[in-house]
Amino acid sequence: MKERIGIVVAEFNSDITEEMLKTAQKNVTLLHAAVYKVVRVPGVFEIPFAVNKLLKLKGIDAVVCLGAVITGGTDHDQIVARIAAQKIADLSIRYEKPVTLGISGPGMSRKEAIERIDDYAKRAVEAAVKMLRLYK
Repeated sequence: MKERIGIVVAEFNSDITEEMLKTAQKNVTLLHAAVYKVVRVPGVFEIPFAVNKLLKLKGIDAVVCLGAVITGGTDHDQIVARIAAQKIADLSIRYEKPVTLGISGPGMSRKEAIERIDDYAKRAVEAAVKMLRLYK
């Protein structure tokens, strides 16, 4: 049976995150898994809430989180990325299902985020599938 992957993608910086989503979906297919559900949320800060909802579904084996946290004029990017990453890790442990971090940043420019689209999306999918296959 194919591994069923949920994907949560932030709409903020959508020119970047929608490309990340396309890359992730292609990679899921290449790895012979299936995208079970895609959920779009306003920003990276809201990703853990959606992950929590997805992990409760019996049809979800793992969740891939996609977003881009770009540096602005304050430390807001640091706060958002740190909180989201911690909550995502906590949910993975709580539900005993892989939840992977395909969120680029913080501390990067828009140009750097664009350059990292494929790498972050591919690695997040690969990590989810590898973890599922490791602990089958």
